[in-house]
Amino acid sequence: MSILIYTENFEGKFKKSTFELASYGNEIAKRTGTEVVAITIGKVSIDALNELGKYGVQKVLVVKNSELNDFSVKAYSVAIEQAAKAVKAEVIIFGNNPSGRAIAPNISVKLNAGLAPGVVDLPSSIKPFTVRKKAYSGKVTVDFVISTDIKVLTLTQNSYKVIESETEISISNFDVNIPAGLYNAKPIKTVMNTGKLSVTDADVLVSGGRGLKGPENWKMVEEMAEILNAATCCSRPVSDLEWRPHHEHVGQTGKVVAPDLYIALGISGAVQHLAGVNGSKVIVAINTDADAPIFEAADYGIIGDVLDVVPKLNTALRQFKGK
Repeated sequence: MSILIYTENFEGKFKKSTFELASYGNEIAKRTGTEVVAITIGKVSIDALNELGKYGVQKVLVVKNSELNDFSVKAYSVAIEQAAKAVKAEVIIFGNNPSGRAIAPNISVKLNAGLAPGVVDLPSSIKPFTVRKKAYSGKVTVDFVISTDIKVLTLTQNSYKVIESETEISISNFDVNIPAGLYNAKPIKTVMNTGKLSVTDADVLVSGGRGLKGPENWKMVEEMAEILNAATCCSRPVSDLEWRPHHEHVGQTGKVVAPDLYIALGISGAVQHLAGVNGSKVIVAINTDADAPIFEAADYGIIGDVLDVVPKLNTALRQFKGK
């Protein structure tokens, strides 16, 4: 028996969210008396694979099948299903990111396993297996009981800390049998976002809304992000207006994020937006409307025009950082 985690790699390396999964899986393994097995697909450096051992992973299965060079939900699901059966996985854990949310339901169906998406804490009980997740667009948390023999979870990013628990690790290739026809459509071109922090991986996010009044004022957002070593993102109206690219859109219909600090500049805080960001540990809001919903979710707020407040705040932040 084992705990299986899907460790998604990016250009042969793992991000912080992967080590959160490993740490989370390791704690469940301790409670169930099993081991942590990781599966990764594609070429990964040996140093990166060995690094998983720092966080409790005992075995790594590396899938290098050439037909898996391009991401496919169906094909990747087949590969992970075969790995789960090979290691007799009791719990299978994915990140609660686009790929994890796409693959996990497929695995759940294939293995007749109960699925708990977006869990935010360790199981409060193993028998019955009870985990906590958000519900009603993040307004409440609920205890979710999975009664099937196999459990599938997606872990909300930044909901569990990275814990070093170094162990001896074994690495082996894992061959999978991918049926023909699963790749009916292949990407024509893949464009990587380089030179900037990823919205889903950054510890600090600076987010802009329609209160900025136009794309020409985005420079102050980027300036604040530079000072704080943060990533920039935006509300849906901003991406719909094409002030910013769609990959920066955060919210229920965009990317769900949970940074240590989320700074909302000129964002009113519609329910769909708050559902995607309320996992943030600290929320700071600046808005002219004192009754804006964002202030109900914010830990700190400034009532004022972002065009006046943000330049002054950037100056103060630079002075503070200089000290």
